[in-house]
Amino acid sequence: MKNILVPIGSSENSINTLQYAIDFASTIGANIYVLRAYKAFSKAGTMVDVDAILERETNLYLKSVINSTNRRGLDIKLISANSNVLDSITSVDKKIGIDLIVMGPKSNSIKEEVFLGGTSGSVVKQSSIPALIVPEGYVFKPFESVLTAFKSGVVTEKNVLEPLQFLMKTFNPVVNLLLVKTPGYSDEDLVLDSQLEAVKSSLTVTENATTFQGVLEHFQANNPDLLCVFRRKRGFFTKLWEKNTILKKEFHCSIPLLVLGEKKK
Repeated sequence: MKNILVPIGSSENSINTLQYAIDFASTIGANIYVLRAYKAFSKAGTMVDVDAILERETNLYLKSVINSTNRRGLDIKLISANSNVLDSITSVDKKIGIDLIVMGPKSNSIKEEVFLGGTSGSVVKQSSIPALIVPEGYVFKPFESVLTAFKSGVVTEKNVLEPLQFLMKTFNPVVNLLLVKTPGYSDEDLVLDSQLEAVKSSLTVTENATTFQGVLEHFQANNPDLLCVFRRKRGFFTKLWEKNTILKKEFHCSIPLLVLGEKKK
């Protein structure tokens, strides 16, 4: 895991999210890139270079956020982009290759009932890059117990488990697998891929209406400090794909959430 991207919104939690990413990156020896996207709309007949002004203000904001953190000696790189967040992330990924996105659950939304805001939700659901969602106010600590929840043991991409495999190699956590049999499951879903077999410390098979309900039922028994789920068509967010914003009553997480993406190399 070499390059970590931290999209920064207008949330008051931005400093905490960046500090978490810095502490994590300094532990594993990764690079940090901080991104803030903005939209500049040119107005005909004006002599003012709006794009240049917004870019300057964006860079100043990023510098103020970075200056509010303990950099741990890292050379943190700033990226300001005149585009939406998703397109900006895709562009940065093409240029340098992003291994992990670290972001807060609500980059812009201030509504208490929201778990994932529109921006964060769109990144989690639509980007193919693995994402680590850090709860507000959460302080980084080495992972000791990981609960990995899924509804199918089929793994279609060879590299999808790389972030989890990296964390295992770095922190040596216990990795408990939770296979949730949801309505309509097939016998094929119940067979673990060899990659999942290789990472498991234990396996629990449960039957619930949704994967999230399975997590709720078994969360306390596992007491994880990291929840790991899959981003795929039949994955954790299947029924939540229609919209980017996710309410707390639909799903919430009090510990870091690692969303594995099927990113093709």
